[in-house]
Amino acid sequence: MASKKYDLVIKGGRVIDPALGFGKDAGVFIKDGLIKKIAAVSAAESKEIAALGEKQLIDASGMLVVPGLIDIHVHLREPGREDAETIESGCRAAAAGGFTSVCCMPNTTPCIDNQETVKFVQDRAKDCNAHVFVVGAVTKNLEGRELSEIGDLVKMGAVAVSDDGKYPQNPEIMRRGLEYAKMFDISVMQHAEDQLLSAGAVMNESYQSARLGLKGAPPVAEEIAVLRDIALCRFTGSRLHIQHVSTRGAVEAIRKAKAEGVNVTAEATPHHLILTDEEIGKAFNTNLRVNPPIRGADDRDAVIEGLVDGTIDCIASDHAPHPEEEKDCEFDRAPAGMIGLETTLGLVKTYLIDKGYLSWADAIRKMTANPARILKLPGGTLEAGSPADIAIIDPEKRWTVKAEKFRSKSKNSPFIGWKLTGRVRTTILGGRIVFEQ
Repeated sequence: MASKKYDLVIKGGRVIDPALGFGKDAGVFIKDGLIKKIAAVSAAESKEIAALGEKQLIDASGMLVVPGLIDIHVHLREPGREDAETIESGCRAAAAGGFTSVCCMPNTTPCIDNQETVKFVQDRAKDCNAHVFVVGAVTKNLEGRELSEIGDLVKMGAVAVSDDGKYPQNPEIMRRGLEYAKMFDISVMQHAEDQLLSAGAVMNESYQSARLGLKGAPPVAEEIAVLRDIALCRFTGSRLHIQHVSTRGAVEAIRKAKAEGVNVTAEATPHHLILTDEEIGKAFNTNLRVNPPIRGADDRDAVIEGLVDGTIDCIASDHAPHPEEEKDCEFDRAPAGMIGLETTLGLVKTYLIDKGYLSWADAIRKMTANPARILKLPGGTLEAGSPADIAIIDPEKRWTVKAEKFRSKSKNSPFIGWKLTGRVRTTILGGRIVFEQ
């Protein structure tokens, strides 16, 4: 009888759902791929649960049970660079990191700037281990000259638009992109970088770049881009999302804009919240070559402050795979990017929660409810009737990051060898277990 009532029951865990303001010991009851309820297990239900088979019952004692994590900034590389990552391998990595939903960026080959490419990604994502939501390009081929057919992209299912990796230098193009996005009530997700100021840069402009003899990108290149786009957002009344914030000036500009009521949101990555540019000179690890670059301690601390006070809404990985041979070169010749889907949760627990910057509820909110709200995605909550997308986390699990354990096709992480605390034990997608540690 019990098996007909519920397909899956998670018992004994501490359920945290910031969207519901819920944080206590409870059971999670699942039927037909949906959450039926989260509630204390009654005496009668205890008997029913005891009769469940081992495939229908998960004992989460000592664990945290949270909505499946959502990463709104991921590069899946397909189509075009399947040697670095495929949609299937990226989704496996996502599930291993507790992510049940990812938003893929459009800088593929060909670029995701038309309906056919959106549909290609959607078709490839069917039956994978995570939901894949497509972000289309603002401009054709990310060239910043001519707008993509934004309406067609949205009609096919794109949840936002972005020229991530490039910054439309022409403010008229950006204005029109914001206006078109407003018509369809979607966000423009912006890689904020004045590329005239940062041309040729491979790291942050600082004492460290001068010492190492490497071309640096000044933090003001990001701040100027953020200020311009906030002004355009204010003017158009559109929705603007600033990606991978990395500087104090950008944080302060976003904070002020929010106080004025401008519809701007923002994200930060674990590497910009944890690392500083001093790390580069220690070993010239090309996996530290990212864009925007890893900044100095003052900028890093400002990004943490912005995350803590709510200026920065989300934590996103900016998962950017590259094959080993591309990163096996001089630092200034390496492509920008590091993988992050499988390390984000451990880094957040070890360097943000354990250090007292965030509570578990704060961290989960920035990786579930907030990204779901910003891009209007399903999930992000365990409310009854919601998709049964769930992560079960062992909060005190100690583990070492090992390249051979990555599910991602690429291994370009600077965190290999780091000892972290906090790891996903089980990931559930639509009521189906897609990952177990």
